[in-house]
Amino acid sequence: MKLILDGPRLRLRPIEQADLALGIELFTDPRVTKYAGGVQTEEQLTAEMPLYLRRGGGGCIGVWCVMLRETQEQLGTAALIPLPIDKDDTDWDLVDGPNLPDAEIEIGYFLKPAAWGKGFASEAARTLLDFAFRETPLQEIVAVTEPENTASQNVLRKAGFEDSGTRRAYAMELPGFRITRERWHRRRDDPTEG
Repeated sequence: MKLILDGPRLRLRPIEQADLALGIELFTDPRVTKYAGGVQTEEQLTAEMPLYLRRGGGGCIGVWCVMLRETQEQLGTAALIPLPIDKDDTDWDLVDGPNLPDAEIEIGYFLKPAAWGKGFASEAARTLLDFAFRETPLQEIVAVTEPENTASQNVLRKAGFEDSGTRRAYAMELPGFRITRERWHRRRDDPTEG
């Protein structure tokens, strides 16, 4: 299974230990973490980095580094990981081993503020969806956002997600989104499909 994923402008590759500096830059920035539980310390991120390196389902799920293809400049991260329902964070024990977990898989993305507003989040999401529905057995990908995070909601809609109503995730009630393999195929075969 090929885990280096190319979009028109972006390359996504599995996150590496050397990407710790990127994680620190992203997750100590209150603008980036505004809708994701707030900033973390450099010490927390260093201690948790081994969790972010995990891959599950034979590589199908985990975290990718998002880079510009031409320059390899790091822009952020994107992930396919288990959606927590009654916990406030990902259960990283589920992101390990050869089998997919018995859990819904969510898409997520965090980009540096300098990369915002350029369509990179939508491209990263579409690239991960192409991978998920071409290369893995996943039948559905879900997402949640904070109610006020309209920018992320727009990214999800542009990538083909449908609103699925309020749902429980991260121990809260949040706006939910979903896309099925069938819907992805319809949109791929007919770009005018909503």
